[in-house]
Amino acid sequence: MPGTVLLLAASPMGRGRLVDAASVLPVLAAVAPAVLSGTDTANVVELADPLEPQAVLTRLRAAAAAPGPLTVFVTGQLQLDRRQHLPHLALARTTPASVRYTGFPWHWFREELRLRPSGATTLVVDLHADPETWENLRSQPLDSGRGNAVHGRIAPPPSRRGVAQPSYMKAVATLLRSGHRPPLEQLHQQVLARLGAQAATNILLTAQAPQSGDPHAVIAAAVKAGRHTEADALAAQWERTAVRAHGPGSEDALHWAEVRADLAMFAGDPVRSCRTWLTVATARLAAGQAPHAPAVESAVDRAHHQWGRIDDPARARELGPALAELRLRVPGRKQGALDHVQQHLRQLQTQG
Repeated sequence: MPGTVLLLAASPMGRGRLVDAASVLPVLAAVAPAVLSGTDTANVVELADPLEPQAVLTRLRAAAAAPGPLTVFVTGQLQLDRRQHLPHLALARTTPASVRYTGFPWHWFREELRLRPSGATTLVVDLHADPETWENLRSQPLDSGRGNAVHGRIAPPPSRRGVAQPSYMKAVATLLRSGHRPPLEQLHQQVLARLGAQAATNILLTAQAPQSGDPHAVIAAAVKAGRHTEADALAAQWERTAVRAHGPGSEDALHWAEVRADLAMFAGDPVRSCRTWLTVATARLAAGQAPHAPAVESAVDRAHHQWGRIDDPARARELGPALAELRLRVPGRKQGALDHVQQHLRQLQTQG
């Protein structure tokens, strides 16, 4: 089965740039796609200094939906947004004041990759952190998702003025240009040996994904085969188990509700998907989570997206008021989201 490779290199323009991220892309692009992926053949998607987080999200979402192994190479710098203090991958237009709207939230990697089978996704990262983010990472490790393997490093802020080089990722590319891809944990160790003393000051990332009776893999296989009813039934079974064991507002129960919302989307049922995301968002708010919490924002954003895909005006009118009420509490990152809901509701009132 062919693999998929996403090459993402991003850093801000101007004085805020800590690392020349895009300089690594020609070196990576010189590696054969099959070697980058570790499969017989592979499709490679390259993103060089993207401007908009939504553009990155679109490419990541497409890569996550592709069958077969996925390897994501990420080079760039991390910055915290001033409101939630969450790490973002800084993009070309990112400034310290605009991170929340112009950066790519790191938790979006976790969100978009969560339905992939455990062990099918690998992230190779070479990241630099600004002083505030570096201090934050000491107590809040970077979370890339429990089902994904992660190898790489996070470097501290440069000690003097100037732009750093993505030396970890360049070493990865240089080693892979030999035409041989060792197991990535071995490749990671070989890269660290090349970096020498430089690696001693880095936060080193190395985590293997669990390989054993993962239910996400079974569900993903059912979706791939078009057995959407079976996939939802399996997820519903796990959701009931989580509710009995931990309660309806537990993270485990809400996780499986989110999985079912995604499965409804894959099955082409935006009504069920929207309704489920609305339920998840309401449950998270009722549990005391803040309106700007990533999981709450994500649930409302996804409900909004699925609502916009509903063709039946009557069903859209049914769900619209609940979405508008949530948008009042959870405006999200995209400006004008509440206005969009209200305007679309007015249009729906004139339709049969």
